[in-house]
Amino acid sequence: MAKTIAFAGKGGTGKTTLAALTVRYLIEKTGRPILAVDADSNSCLNEALGVSVHTTIGKIREESLAAIRSSGGRPGGMSTEELFNYRVQQSIIEAKGFDLLVMGRPEGAGCYCAANNIIRKYTDMLSDDYPFVVIDNEAGMEHLSRRTTHKVDVLFIVSDCTVKGIKTAKRIVDLVAELALEIDQSVVIINRAKEDEGLIALAKEYGLTLAGEIPDDREIFDIDLKGGTVFDIPESSNCKKIGYSMFDTFIKI
Repeated sequence: MAKTIAFAGKGGTGKTTLAALTVRYLIEKTGRPILAVDADSNSCLNEALGVSVHTTIGKIREESLAAIRSSGGRPGGMSTEELFNYRVQQSIIEAKGFDLLVMGRPEGAGCYCAANNIIRKYTDMLSDDYPFVVIDNEAGMEHLSRRTTHKVDVLFIVSDCTVKGIKTAKRIVDLVAELALEIDQSVVIINRAKEDEGLIALAKEYGLTLAGEIPDDREIFDIDLKGGTVFDIPESSNCKKIGYSMFDTFIKI
């Protein structure tokens, strides 16, 4: 069974960049195949990793249902599940050192639960074929209540350098406990930190396990602005070094 690392947090905290950096970390540290899962309907993990998306789970669902409706049955006599299985296997994006599965944005009304159920199911199925799975979840907490995030070894909750971010992290930890999700450890990363504004003390007051702070870095901002990827972050980057140190501590390869 794969070691699964997931990321959560409010929007704009940089969790997608950190999820992508985790993929790079695992490639460099282990040389073993990784399954990256973009479980955010507003997909952008592929951009942080530098790969193109040819299809998504949401699109597959829409096209498969349309094919069934137009043919008056199931194409080739396949069951609906067999058709999904076939299409999902085709949707996996293969890259150097990792594969990527993308949820995407379903077009039909009320389709998000179905797409989430599909990506959860296939993440579980595919995890048997990979030693590591890295999941970038959508912003907020709904993915937890829908149990998209489950059977996780480490959940990194990413906060920005604000009180609101720390409070969101606390709510996520509380929801994990309330739903009794299968998450072995939840830890908080304060990202884009500029100076100590009492956030570490607040996190400790809330009883949060703190991985540490990653400083604000103009170089990484510029890389993203120019359309670069996490693989463009130089070895000399202090943020990269701090991130890798956190991963060493909590991922425990």
